[in-house]
Amino acid sequence: MSLPAFKAERSRWWVVVVFAMAMAWVESAVVFYLRLHMDRIVPYQPNPLPVIGGIAAVELPREFATLVMLFTVGVLAGKTWRARWGYALIAFGVWDIFYYVFLKVICGWPQSLLDWDVLFLIPLVWWGPVLAPVLISGLMILWGTLVSQVETRPAPAGKRAWLLNVSGGVLALYVFMADSLRMAGNGLESIRTMLPVHFNWPLFLIALALMAAPLMQELKNRRPPREAPLEGLETN
Repeated sequence: MSLPAFKAERSRWWVVVVFAMAMAWVESAVVFYLRLHMDRIVPYQPNPLPVIGGIAAVELPREFATLVMLFTVGVLAGKTWRARWGYALIAFGVWDIFYYVFLKVICGWPQSLLDWDVLFLIPLVWWGPVLAPVLISGLMILWGTLVSQVETRPAPAGKRAWLLNVSGGVLALYVFMADSLRMAGNGLESIRTMLPVHFNWPLFLIALALMAAPLMQELKNRRPPREAPLEGLETN
């Protein structure tokens, strides 16, 4: 990659990061207003998702709209679909991490990375310690930066790496929604009022390792090849 092209991609990277940080502040402010209205600044407490004024009917589309916005900035920033996905993942990762940073600034929560949080509501309620989505976001930022800032000279991560990645994603979703799935047979009210008591860290770490497969493959492919030993070289 030429120096001007590198500088242009670096500028795009910073634009995407600044956009994601600004979105994170908006998200933190909206969630703060919402939780203040429901008296749930700390989400892990009895009746964590009270039904108030049809909020769910507004909140679910808002979450989907947020994903659309993050993907859109990736599409606008990248020149190829590979780079577009990279920038979209950078935006998502930065947004997710700074969402917690700004919530801490606004209201003092979370008090630690192990505090439980309601992570998402689609298709069921996701629960997990703050650290879990932050680790996934870190992976997103690393892979997105690698594929958006460095030209693809070696072969990109193949189907096997992406199959492992998808398997890890599905496994992580199961870990986040395990309690909701367990209560699903008891009706929506049971899911809404349920509080998890255990997070399956061993299974989540396996999922995280699987999700890291494309990143590891990219790094491996970019390693400089070892020089072959010279044949016929005599030793003294």
